[in-house]
Amino acid sequence: MLSRIHSVGVRGVQGYPVLVELDMANGLPGYTTVGLPDSAVRESRERVASAVRNSGYRMPPRRITVNLAPAQSRKEGTHFDLPIALAVLCASGQLSTQDWMRRYCFVGELALDGTLRPVRGVLAMASQAKEEGFAAIVVPAGNADEARSVGLEALAGSSLREVADFLEGRKTGLGVPPAAVVEEGEGERGAEDFADVKGQALAKRAMEIAAAGGHNVLLVGPPGVGKSMLARRLAGILPPLTHGESLEVTRVQSVGGGRWTGGLARRRPFRSPHHTASTVSLIGGGPAGRPGEVSLAHGGVLFLDELAEFGRQSLEALRQPLEEFKVCVARARETVEYPARFLLVAATNPCPCGWRGHPRRRCVCTPPAVQKYLGRLSGPLLDRIDLQVEMPPLEFSDWALRPGAVESSREILGRVLAARRLQSERLKTDDFAVNAYIVPRDIRAHCGLDAPGLDLLELIAAKFEFSARSLDRLLRVARTIADLAGSSTVGAEHLKEAVLYRSLDRGRVQAVS
Repeated sequence: MLSRIHSVGVRGVQGYPVLVELDMANGLPGYTTVGLPDSAVRESRERVASAVRNSGYRMPPRRITVNLAPAQSRKEGTHFDLPIALAVLCASGQLSTQDWMRRYCFVGELALDGTLRPVRGVLAMASQAKEEGFAAIVVPAGNADEARSVGLEALAGSSLREVADFLEGRKTGLGVPPAAVVEEGEGERGAEDFADVKGQALAKRAMEIAAAGGHNVLLVGPPGVGKSMLARRLAGILPPLTHGESLEVTRVQSVGGGRWTGGLARRRPFRSPHHTASTVSLIGGGPAGRPGEVSLAHGGVLFLDELAEFGRQSLEALRQPLEEFKVCVARARETVEYPARFLLVAATNPCPCGWRGHPRRRCVCTPPAVQKYLGRLSGPLLDRIDLQVEMPPLEFSDWALRPGAVESSREILGRVLAARRLQSERLKTDDFAVNAYIVPRDIRAHCGLDAPGLDLLELIAAKFEFSARSLDRLLRVARTIADLAGSSTVGAEHLKEAVLYRSLDRGRVQAVS
């Protein structure tokens, strides 16, 4: 007997249709899986056999061949367990073959007792199932909310037996009610507040500009000046995710696995890998071509503390995602593309000991040691970081400020939201509509300068020898500063402030008067 059950595979963050074909023939009992299965798919043999028996059915002692088509695409994951088990029941006559085989597609991992366990990548699978025209997708109960978010009916099963009873008509319904959407409360958003950071007015202003325009930030300063505090509070002044952004973030988080529990993402991701992270873990790849930290931070913040301690190869690998907002993982058989629109916040000491330039502490590093330490931050990498801020030691008068004397995240967020609204109207989109993503051909249209501003830009370019990329990024930052001020045009005063945040690009930059 031959049976066919529809399922879906995942390549990168995109789904593709998979037809599970199962042939049951006479001969010595055996079980073979073909169609480029990985080890998890090959091991489904034992899970499926145990789940079938423990669900009250019999596993026929026949020669079984499972083909996952298209055969030229590598199949990964455990979500083919459910369609394979249903194919076994259909081929052995324990489950009647009706029109549900054409109307539904199935995904889910089986436990040995027949219960269904959640799998990753369901959002991409559900999107593909909808595109293929299926009436519904049958998923584990833990993935129901995630599958429903694309507008496709999601039938949520808790076990193989429950799904089989529904398909046979012995059970009238299959599913769980949609979970209530829990909005993020003020307590959650305000857990880490900018009011906790004393002093550092220039760095705080840079973080506000970064949040308003999506600009990358580098904080340089001795230990204890507040670099990590500022970075971890940036998420509190970022706008909430739009529906489109939430879908994209969820798609990447679901494929990435980890502790993802299903449903649409409600908060922007914040990723903070250790400086010993490998290039593969940072950018993505490995045998399975998994997304790296830059993709898992898509739509949110990637915080790289102790930037100069990262390997040179890892830092240089950041150049493509910072410029193109995506990562291409090339393998012998295929190339996988992951989105990587993230806001980079990096922090580093000015030297190995950390005290270079400190007014009261003595630096013990030799000039060659300092040069080697900061030499890991190449010019092309610094070109891609819009805001570069040197943070001085905190004065006692700033540290002793009373509670409530420092501006809170709520106040900063109000200005950020107003600036984002201006950008959304100007860029004609709600998803990822920030000045940092303006393409070079549109910079003049959106960031045009008046005559005094153009003269000032020429002076800046000649004095500091900025690259063309640096000038483009300078104009984008000036555009964001103008948005925060509510100005429809970019003036010389906005450009002057933008120059203050390029202090490491071509030597120390002083204010231009």
